[in-house]
Amino acid sequence: MVLKSDNSSIFKKISKYVLIFVVVAVISVVLFLLLVYTGVFGKLPSKNQLQEISTNEASLVFSSDAVLIGKYFEKNRTNITSDELPIYVKNALIATEDKRFFEHDGVDTQSYLRVFVKSILMQKSSGGGSTLTQQLVKNLYGRNSYRMLSMPINKAKEIFIASRLETIYTKEEILLLYLNSVPFGENVFGIEAAANRYFNSSTKNLKIEEAAVLIGLLKATTSFNPRLYPKKSVDRRNLVLNLMKNEGYLTKNQLDSLVKLPLKLKYENFEIAAPAGYFVYQVKKQATAILEQLEQSTGKKYNLEQDGLKIHTTINMQLQEFAINAVKKQLKKMQPKLDDELSRTSFRKKWYKNQENKKNFKEDDLIKRNVETYAIDGVSIKNISKLDSLWHYYKMLHAAVLITNPKNGAVLSYVGGNNYRVLPFNLIQSHRQIASTFKPILYATALENGFSTSSYLENEEKEYAEYDNWKPQNFDHQSTPNQKVAFGYALANSMNLPTVDLYFKVGAQKLENSTKKLGFSAFKNNQPSVALGTLDVSLEEIVKAYGAFAYKGVVNNLLMIEKITDKKGTIIYKNKAIASTQVYQQTTTENITAILQKAINEGTGTKIRNQFGIKSALAGKTGTAQNYSNAWFLAYTPNLVIGTWVGASTPDVHFNSVNGSGASLALPISGEILQNIERNKVLRSTYLVPFNISDEVYLNLDVEPYQDKGIDGFFKRLFNFKSNKTKIERRNIRRARRN
Repeated sequence: MVLKSDNSSIFKKISKYVLIFVVVAVISVVLFLLLVYTGVFGKLPSKNQLQEISTNEASLVFSSDAVLIGKYFEKNRTNITSDELPIYVKNALIATEDKRFFEHDGVDTQSYLRVFVKSILMQKSSGGGSTLTQQLVKNLYGRNSYRMLSMPINKAKEIFIASRLETIYTKEEILLLYLNSVPFGENVFGIEAAANRYFNSSTKNLKIEEAAVLIGLLKATTSFNPRLYPKKSVDRRNLVLNLMKNEGYLTKNQLDSLVKLPLKLKYENFEIAAPAGYFVYQVKKQATAILEQLEQSTGKKYNLEQDGLKIHTTINMQLQEFAINAVKKQLKKMQPKLDDELSRTSFRKKWYKNQENKKNFKEDDLIKRNVETYAIDGVSIKNISKLDSLWHYYKMLHAAVLITNPKNGAVLSYVGGNNYRVLPFNLIQSHRQIASTFKPILYATALENGFSTSSYLENEEKEYAEYDNWKPQNFDHQSTPNQKVAFGYALANSMNLPTVDLYFKVGAQKLENSTKKLGFSAFKNNQPSVALGTLDVSLEEIVKAYGAFAYKGVVNNLLMIEKITDKKGTIIYKNKAIASTQVYQQTTTENITAILQKAINEGTGTKIRNQFGIKSALAGKTGTAQNYSNAWFLAYTPNLVIGTWVGASTPDVHFNSVNGSGASLALPISGEILQNIERNKVLRSTYLVPFNISDEVYLNLDVEPYQDKGIDGFFKRLFNFKSNKTKIERRNIRRARRN
C-alpha cells in the first residue's frame, strides 16, 4: 500500500510538472507570436503595403530588328502577366513545391505536422513545410538575423504575412507574383528572365519539358543548373514530370515520351556573350541622360535598373553579326602573320628583357601556371607565366567597326573591340593616327576655297628646312619633278607629295577651321605632316566626317535610341531631329565622292572589287599610318558609311610589311561585310543604293593624270581643252537624243 501510494504521488508530481511545462510552453509560444505580430522584431507590412507589391524589373534593350541585345538591372528580372503564363508551368510548380496550394490559406498545417513527425521524432528528411505563399514572402522581404532565434522569428513572420497575402490576392495572382520574383540562380530572377537565359525563349513559348527544367532548378539553383550539371538537371526534370503525372497533370503516355527527350539548351547570357556589348554600354549612357532630361521637364522620375523600361535602338543585329564575323575571320588570319613577323625580329626578346629590368619584376612572374586566356577564337586555359600572359595581350591585334546611316547618324553596327567582357575598352572612341583617310578632308577644304577637280598639283620631292628638314615621299618613292598631277588622280591614288603641295596652297588655318567643324582635335599650324594624316582621330569622328561626303555635306551626331517605353508600353521618349552641322557644300561632297569612287575602282581600294567582287556603287579610302601602326578603311554609299580600324593596343607593335597596310588589314573586314550585304536582297536595296551625281561631275575628272610643266605643257593643255570641249559636245548630243 505504501509503494502504491508513493507511485501515485510521483505520478501526480510528474503530471503537475508536465502540465506546468505545457502551460508555460503554450504561453511562451503565444507571447512569442504576439511579439512577432506586434512588430517587436520588426514591423510587418500592412495590408495596404501588401496591396502595392511591385517587383523591380530589368530594363530591356532591343535592336531595330526586335532582337533583345541587353539588360540594365539591379536584379535581372522581367515581369509577365497571367496571359503569358502557360498552365503547365503553374502545374509543374504546384506539383513540385506545394500540391495543396489551392486548399490552404497560406499556411499548410499538414506539412508542418509532417516535418515535425519525420524530422524531429523519426529523424528523417522530410523537406520543408513552407507553402508557395510563404516562399513568396521570403523572396519579397528576405530574412533577417536574430542570432539563435533567427529561424523561429523569420518563420513566424512569414506565416503572418502569408496569411495576410491570401486575404488580398487570389491564388492565381499569388502564383504570378511568385514566378515573377523567385530566383533561378546566376543572378536571374523570375521565370521570364530564366526562360531567356537558359532557352533564349519567352515564358509563353516554353515547352513542357523546358518548364520542368526551370521548376526543378528552384530546389537548388547551383546543383541543378542545366548548363553546369546537365545530367543532374535532366534527373530533376524527370522527377518534376513524374510529380505532375502523380497529380494528374500529365498522362502516362505524355510522361513516357517527355522523360526520353534530351536536354536542349539555348543558353543566352549577355554578361558573358555580349554581341552588342560596346553599343549597349553607350546606349545606357544616352538613356540615363534622356531620363534625367525627362525628370527636369516633366517631374517624372524613372530608374533605368528598376522600372522595366524598353529601349528601342537603331542597331541592326544582322549587320552586327556580319561585322563580328568579319572581324573574327580577319584577325584569325592576320594574328599568326604578325606573330611570325615579330618572332623574326629582336622585338619580342627586347620586350621580355625590358619587363625583367623593371623594378616591380619578380622571379615569380616567370613561373608557369594554368591561366584563362582570351584569343579571337575564344577563351582557353594555357600553361603560361605572368610575362607570357602580358606579352600575349600586348602583341594582340584589335579591330573596331562602325556602320552608320549618313542621313540621320543612326548607328547600324557598333563593334568596339574584340570582346566586350574581356576587353571592354571602346576602340571606336579611341584616338589613333588617322593616316591617309584624312586626305579627303584636306581636298574638300580646297574645293571649298576656290580649287577645282581640274586643278594640278606639284609632285616633286622637297626638303622643308623650316620643319626640321622634313622630306615627305610618295608611298612608292616615285616623283615627277617635270610634271604636275591632277587633283582627283592625286587623291584617288593617295599621293603624298601633291597632298603636301595642296596643304601649303590651302593654308593651315582653313584646314583647321574645317576640322573644327567636324569635331576633330586641334592641331598646330606648324605641322604640315597633318596633311598626310598624323592627326589622332577616333573611328567615330572619321565615320561622321565621311557621312558628310555621303549626305550633302551634313555631319550628324550618332543616333542610337529611337524610342523608350515604360513597362506598360507607353512611349515616354521618341527621337526627334538630332543635332547636325553643315560643313561642306553639296557640290564639294559630290566631287569628293566622285574621286573616292575612282579610288575604289582604279586606286588604292581596288581590292574591294577584285578580291570581294563588290559590284555596287561605292566610294572609299584606305589609310596606313607610319610604320604600319594603324590600318584604316572607310567606304560609303548614300545610305551607309562603314569604317574599320585594325591595330595593336600600342603603335610599338606593328607589321613591318604591306600586311599592315589599310588595304591588307582593314579593308578585308569591310569587304566581308559589304559582300554579305550585297548577297541579301533586302539589305542591298536598302543600303547599297547608287549615287545621284551628275555626269558633269564625272566628266570634269576625266583629265590627263599628269601635266608637263613649261611651254610643252602649255600646248598640251590647249589640246586637252579642245578635247574636253569635244567631249562636252558629244555628251550634250547624247542627252538630246535621250530626251
